[in-house]
Amino acid sequence: MKGTENIIAHIRADAQAKADAITAEAEKQCADLREEYNNKAKGVYVDVIRQGEKAGADLVESRERIIGMEAKKDILALKQEMVAKAFETAKKRLLTLPKEEYLAFLAGLVRRSAVTGTEEIILNAADAKDLGKELVKKANAETEGAKFKLSKQTGDFAGGLILKRGNIEANCTVELLIDLCRAELSADVAKVLFS
Repeated sequence: MKGTENIIAHIRADAQAKADAITAEAEKQCADLREEYNNKAKGVYVDVIRQGEKAGADLVESRERIIGMEAKKDILALKQEMVAKAFETAKKRLLTLPKEEYLAFLAGLVRRSAVTGTEEIILNAADAKDLGKELVKKANAETEGAKFKLSKQTGDFAGGLILKRGNIEANCTVELLIDLCRAELSADVAKVLFS
């Protein structure tokens, strides 16, 4: 039996050696595969991180652009509001000039806008009552050969006047004058306010 045991021991030893060789080969293949997939995983990880960083940077840049545009829009709106307030302030100051200065202003409007010197002067109700007769007298005195008349009609405007000759009217209201100045002077006013 010793011979059989030796044969069995020998077969076992050969089998164990083959099993150990197969196990070693399998472990080596596993280690190689593990290393290969770890390298691939690291590459994928680096790519994902780069893509994430790029996406994050793009998002931040996009948000910054949007915030910048919103800020510029807000600043522009504020500037426009301030320019509008400047013209509104000019209008208020013009309408609250002392009586003599306002009368001189109106007489100047009549002088510069009259064509024949026979136009009717239309004022708002308050100005017609307070300044009408004085204005006609002053305008006639300052314009050679003029025969301006105060119209019985009053206008619905804050200040200034309308000169009427037949069906033709020359609008010299403060509202229109300020609007005309706004179109011409807005850029200059903005430069003064914001430089």
